[in-house]
Amino acid sequence: MEIHQLRYLAAVVDEGTFTAAAARLHVSQSGISTQVGKLERELGQRLLERSGRRVRLTAAGEAVLPLAREALATLDSIEHTAAEFAQAVRGRVRLGMITGCSIPGFLDAVAELGSAHPGIVLSLHEGDSRALRSRVLARSLDLALVAFAGRAEPELDVDVIVDEPIAVVVPEGHPLARIPVRLADVQEEKVLCLPHGTGIREAYERSCLRVGIEPRVDIEASSPQTLLGLARRGAGVAVLSPSSGTAEGMRPVAITDAETRACLGLAIRPDLRSPAALLTLAGLRAALTT
Repeated sequence: MEIHQLRYLAAVVDEGTFTAAAARLHVSQSGISTQVGKLERELGQRLLERSGRRVRLTAAGEAVLPLAREALATLDSIEHTAAEFAQAVRGRVRLGMITGCSIPGFLDAVAELGSAHPGIVLSLHEGDSRALRSRVLARSLDLALVAFAGRAEPELDVDVIVDEPIAVVVPEGHPLARIPVRLADVQEEKVLCLPHGTGIREAYERSCLRVGIEPRVDIEASSPQTLLGLARRGAGVAVLSPSSGTAEGMRPVAITDAETRACLGLAIRPDLRSPAALLTLAGLRAALTT
């Protein structure tokens, strides 16, 4: 059964003939007749009496037609609601983001949402990922772009966007660029890393403890670009994910015994219902997964 078959049935009854229904719907008469006949065969009941100048409903047709009209009305309501949802949603959305976030897809989605849906007011809140995850669980944020190591809190609903191993990022000519690197090798250098509360820092520290090494960080900064700039200038080696460690003249090298992975995702408030927040979530999902 298809929705256009129900629409054709209702039109034939309203207009009284297949010819008039075809003219109203801008469909060939034979097309309407074929589809109504197909509907009758699928239901196993004749719905229309075709003798005489005007069609009449059979007893089965009398019972089916109200249900068909109800289904058509529901479809129209769905389409109307979706149009309103896309074009005229209003409301405030509290959106968390990692401090210093410069991910193009995230920034593109925020900018696009503001221009396409002026009725949505975005309230942006920066912070470290651990604090952002807590605020989503406490419902003081609707959504947040967060990082975590391995797995997020089990009670938190997270759409995972990136799931990567950690790497050491060094200039092309650095000795670690030419050998299989282990965590013990990284500890021989000055270590540059993101602060506590970030997924990469947590993955680095968990990986070190797993192999019996006390993790050490000599310089921390909230921006991967700052760490890359320092590593390029010889201040140390940067522990990052491969995707955040790409820069001209720099090489991300896998750390072979670092088992805990660094993840990035969208944390979603457990009882998210607001149309504005749901539309924001859809936009962020599309931008970040493209």
